[in-house]
Amino acid sequence: MEHHDIIILGGGLVGLTLAIGLDAHGLRTAVVDPMPPETALAPGFDGRASAIASASWRMYQALGVTALLADQACPIRRIEVRDGLQRKPLDFTVAPDDEPLGMMLENRRLREALAQRATATTQMTRHCARAESTERDAAGVRVILDSGVELRAPLLVAAEGRQSPTRDAARMRVARWDYDHSAIISGFDHSLDHNNIAHEIFFPDGPFALLPLVPGTRSALVWTVRRDQVEGMMALSDRAFLHEVSKRADGLLGELSHAVPRSCWPLNFHHATHMVDQRLALVGDAGHGMHPIAGQGLNLGLRDVAALIEVLVEGTRLGLDLGDAELLARYDRWRGPDALMVMAATDGLNRLFGVPGRTARAARRFGLGAVQKLPPLKQFFMTEARGTSGALPRLLRGECV
Repeated sequence: MEHHDIIILGGGLVGLTLAIGLDAHGLRTAVVDPMPPETALAPGFDGRASAIASASWRMYQALGVTALLADQACPIRRIEVRDGLQRKPLDFTVAPDDEPLGMMLENRRLREALAQRATATTQMTRHCARAESTERDAAGVRVILDSGVELRAPLLVAAEGRQSPTRDAARMRVARWDYDHSAIISGFDHSLDHNNIAHEIFFPDGPFALLPLVPGTRSALVWTVRRDQVEGMMALSDRAFLHEVSKRADGLLGELSHAVPRSCWPLNFHHATHMVDQRLALVGDAGHGMHPIAGQGLNLGLRDVAALIEVLVEGTRLGLDLGDAELLARYDRWRGPDALMVMAATDGLNRLFGVPGRTARAARRFGLGAVQKLPPLKQFFMTEARGTSGALPRLLRGECV
């Protein structure tokens, strides 16, 4: 039998970040994930890339992760937003001496850095196994793994992703709907330097994002398409696929080449009514999943991580039970409304740009032009993109708790 302070089910980007952060503050964790680390670190496992908001990047700096990424992250210094192929975009540009809007990097690079950082932890135990049974009561949490190991702790954290079995077994209420769209993920080389610019282009069928990677002539693609088009798009040859991408990119990056293997992800919305239950906390996609239109999905999960670490560390210093209902309620109050606000804004933005017709297009372009001419409004959106609005946990300010 193993005794820990926290048991974390799920060892992906969010779950492993949480374990590393808790270890840095002296808390003992057990991370349970059925996927062998070597599988998750394989080059072809996940071709996605993520925009790490500036606030999330500060947390990774405080936890010693960014030093392991070397030159793999690309600073985003400008975002251009277009309604279709309009020539004059709404742009969000940072000053040369200001921090970037975020850092763009391939998920596999972040996984590698987290795995390397995890080897330096002293209070974390990893189990490549499944939770066969889970019991939560007033006395604590008991988890039996399919390997036969028994784990005990005051608190259980579900970081299992959108289909979290732990959340569903707890019968936690979740609002959800399907977008009837999928995101095609890919990447390619191009002849023009991206100059650290991210492009978000809204077409009637869905947003089309070109995201800068290292080096300056490589970008990631997140292309939202209708479900009935996915099979055909995935079946295209690389040459035909790049031709379709090039038509929508409209010369922004020059000639395109060397497309990486495509992957496809169905898009939906879900948000748990509460982020906590008896001796249970949800983090990341287990609690909320959103449209990738603004690239905030992973960052919402990292904000969960920073808030939960702060709540648990302060609770430990006060001598509280880490599964205490009032302690978990503080986390719920902190994260629930913030996540819902971001998700509602993202959902509304997606629906707004999906309205067809000349009148709707004229209204959208008028709105984009108005934002372009109002510096305070532009600054508000840039603050949101950086993830620096609201009551930030200390880790998102770059400080340990």
